Amino acid sequence: MISPKPSSALILVGHGSTLNPDSSQPTHDHADTIRRTGLFSEVHCAFWKEEPSMREVLRMVDSPEVYIVPNFISEGYFTQNVIPREFGLSGRTTDLGHTVAHYTDPVGIHPSMTRLLLKRAAEVAEGIPLTECSLIIVGHGTGLNDNSTKAIKDQVEIIRAMNCGFAEVIDAYMEEPPLIADWATLTSAPNVIVVPFFIADGLHSFQDIPVLLGMESEPTAAASQIEVFRRNPYHLHGRQIYYSSAIGTEPLLAEVMLDQIAAFDTNHKPAA
Repeated sequence: MISPKPSSALILVGHGSTLNPDSSQPTHDHADTIRRTGLFSEVHCAFWKEEPSMREVLRMVDSPEVYIVPNFISEGYFTQNVIPREFGLSGRTTDLGHTVAHYTDPVGIHPSMTRLLLKRAAEVAEGIPLTECSLIIVGHGTGLNDNSTKAIKDQVEIIRAMNCGFAEVIDAYMEEPPLIADWATLTSAPNVIVVPFFIADGLHSFQDIPVLLGMESEPTAAASQIEVFRRNPYHLHGRQIYYSSAIGTEPLLAEVMLDQIAAFDTNHKPAA
């Protein structure tokens, strides 16, 4: 846990969506959790596709110092280009005139994400021996930016090295090989645990991936429009699939955000 920062503000930055009502909810939830700790003088959210925008939110900050934390899964176009441009950042620390801004790494690349993934996997297939489970961490994938898959590949390597007992641990993607649609040939265990490495239960994790897995024949309504999330396990190809909600909805992600701020203070914050 970081020490209190009574003279500092915190801004959590999410992508947001004009199409899906669930996209921004985890960011708001984590902001509420951190706000209740009283660690910061103020806690705000900002979005690319929703209000308040990144440029607007800076006008809401009264503190002389602000930490900007990207609630994104990986490094990529938004964390490296869009967010710095919209906030007017020139580096890790930028004097914006009325406040000094510190820009942390995105939450998804922090080492603490590993324990969240393992926690989610254990919860979704409670009581099932790990030796009888294949774990798939699934992401979007894109040929536009190599960093879009790096966070997932890193987590897979870390979990493999931990020898947790899974029959196998693999990464899979919606739009590049290995494809999540090929899960049946990618895995061998009788039980397959699928954890979406996404920030929210939005269009991809709640609507697109279930179709690719064969759990649904067509995209369903948004998560907030369905009373019961999903009933595990799903019986497909003679095996059982346990499908979890997106890792970004895990309440403990708020702690990872604080860990990312602590890492910034240790590695990047200028000396007073």
